[in-house]
Amino acid sequence: MTQRQAILSGSVFEERIGYARAVVDGDWVHVSGTTGFDYADMTISEDVVEQAGQCLRNIGAALEKAGCSFADVVRVRYLLPERDDFEPCWPVLRACFGEVRPAATMLVCGLADPRMKIEIEVYARRGSGGGALPLID
Repeated sequence: MTQRQAILSGSVFEERIGYARAVVDGDWVHVSGTTGFDYADMTISEDVVEQAGQCLRNIGAALEKAGCSFADVVRVRYLLPERDDFEPCWPVLRACFGEVRPAATMLVCGLADPRMKIEIEVYARRGSGGGALPLID
């Protein structure tokens, strides 16, 4: 039987809503939609690019606790209330995912708090990160 493990970040949202930052299920790691809050002091920047960077730091910490890294990410979803905010984030996102090249989707939708300008969700498979994937045209 596969062992499930919940990974908590200390975010007040996890306690109030009743979820985990990530769930490890066998080799799979499911990271919840993660926003740009700095969970240490529950602050959030007004700048979407800074929020994207904080999202990735939060996700990286969860992946590390799960025993993997961005190299193991196979799927990423970006959720933004404003379509025009996505392109300015591309350099920050590429820094984490440019070599990994996970399957990706960007959705325009409302988020839970109007201060949130981006939310990122990832799925990873532990041990799958072995460098860049070959490109197939």
